[in-house]
Amino acid sequence: MFSSNFSLGHPLCAIGNIYLIILIARAILSWFPLSAGSPFAPVLRFVHAATEPVLAPLRRIIPPVGMLDLSFLVALLVLELVILPLLCRI
Repeated sequence: MFSSNFSLGHPLCAIGNIYLIILIARAILSWFPLSAGSPFAPVLRFVHAATEPVLAPLRRIIPPVGMLDLSFLVALLVLELVILPLLCRI
C-alpha cells in the first residue's frame, strides 16, 4: 500500500508541475482582454503574482522580439528541460 522509500523529490515534482500549469495559464489568459470586473480577474492577479518573480528578471536579460515576449518561453523550457527532470527523478 505505502511505499517505504519516501523521496523529497515527489512533493517538489508536484510543485514544479503545478508551476508549469500556472505558466501555461498565464500564456492562455494573455490572449484574452480581461477587465477589472471580470470573474477571471482574481485568477489573473494570482497567476501574475506567481509568475512575475520568475519572468521579470528574465525580461531584463532577454529582450522582446517585436511583440513576442521570449521570457515566458525561456522559463517554460528551463522548467521543463532542466528543473523538472531533476526534481522528478526517483
